[in-house]
Amino acid sequence: MFLKLFRKPRASSGHSRKEPADYIAAYRATGDLAVLGELYEQHMDLVYAVCFNYLRDEDEAKDAVMNLFEQLVTDLRKHDVQQFGPWLHSVARNYCLMQLRKMQAHPKAALVTGTGADLDDEPIMQLSADDADKSELEEDLTTMEACLKTLPHEQQTCLTLFYLDHKTYTEVAELTGYDLKQVKSYLQNGRRNLKICMRK
Repeated sequence: MFLKLFRKPRASSGHSRKEPADYIAAYRATGDLAVLGELYEQHMDLVYAVCFNYLRDEDEAKDAVMNLFEQLVTDLRKHDVQQFGPWLHSVARNYCLMQLRKMQAHPKAALVTGTGADLDDEPIMQLSADDADKSELEEDLTTMEACLKTLPHEQQTCLTLFYLDHKTYTEVAELTGYDLKQVKSYLQNGRRNLKICMRK
């Protein structure tokens, strides 16, 4: 692993293992990457597990582990970290979520890939990281936009406000004059009709 570049040989001794706070204090005082590398190595299994859980790709998770170490080089100098384990878990999770958002950066991605918990959860079409920069994805999104225009006005309006404009159920109801039950019905039926149109 790349951290071996920064690791100092360990002397065999009876000294007890240092606490994370000791490593952090030493790193902040000296900027010694070997100190930071030794601390990070103790938590790498956790970081990898978190990253793999979110990214679902072994190579992506390994890259994330490396990138997170580079991030810690600056973050630990800026932040006063009291509980390193939970803090690192949070940093790793946020990093992975940011990567996932980059993979689905198209403004229509929410409509394509996800729904609310009480709506039809089957995606209209699959959007993978490999597809994100390909022309066929743009073609699919163009088709989806064309199909959206064929829906009844109520369904089209609710889908646009909820997924593309990121309005809540309540906000959609206030903007359209529909009650919440109608809004949820238009959203569910609209998504179903949109999928039917795109499969033709």
